Amino acid sequence: MQTVDRFLEWIGVKQKLAGRDYEPPFLREGDLWWCGIGENVGIEINGKSHDFTRPVIVVKKFGRFGFLGVPTSTKQRTGSWYVTFSHKGIKETALLSQMRVFSYKRLHTKMGELDQTDMRNVKEALARLLT
Repeated sequence: MQTVDRFLEWIGVKQKLAGRDYEPPFLREGDLWWCGIGENVGIEINGKSHDFTRPVIVVKKFGRFGFLGVPTSTKQRTGSWYVTFSHKGIKETALLSQMRVFSYKRLHTKMGELDQTDMRNVKEALARLLT
């Protein structure tokens, strides 16, 4: 159950993110970053911890300032909206139904990159989902 306090806490974090003044980091498709997703509504995935972050795969860059990202989870799920991959020995699930455009200002820390096979699997699953 979401509380008003959690939303208010997220608003404070979001204000700090929006006010950040720094150079966009170098992003590549297939990168995995901790990203400030926030506290969201209904079925939308939330960030974790006090930073409201969650790992996100960079699927497609949109210039220097934004990208299409797919949030991930360590909770295993099956179905056409999910792709399982392994990162640094940990099984993760790409949550395709949660893809969205993100600003670089939401990026926190780079975790690494998906290997070519896993990234190809994510992109192919997205293509199937959208056609």
